[in-house]
Amino acid sequence: MSEVSVRKPRPKHLALNEIRLPLPGFVSILHRISGAGLFLLLPFLLYLFDLSLAQDSFATFSAVVGNPLVKLILFGLLWAYLHHFCAGIRFLLLDMHKGVDLQPARSSARLVLIVSLALTAVIGVALW
Repeated sequence: MSEVSVRKPRPKHLALNEIRLPLPGFVSILHRISGAGLFLLLPFLLYLFDLSLAQDSFATFSAVVGNPLVKLILFGLLWAYLHHFCAGIRFLLLDMHKGVDLQPARSSARLVLIVSLALTAVIGVALW
């Protein structure tokens, strides 16, 4: 007979609320979420762009963009773009083996969050 090794029982369901990700993992997941959000809302952005270009539909554009809910969505898209851009630069540097060690990786992840949130606040308040 073959020997059966004793293994630790694997969980049936992954408890996502119990997992504590390090900051670089959090930035990585936000990078994916922001990219997916930008992709999924691209038709909405193209619609707004089309409205802004036509002279007769600019009033419609102003009415749509003046809605507080749309402003909130555009504010979220602004953050998604800035975070995706900053995190993308970080990942390009990591691909070139710059800042791969533990402390520089944590510092660059922290920097990505700070810069993207600060730029979102500054640009978002200026455009609001």
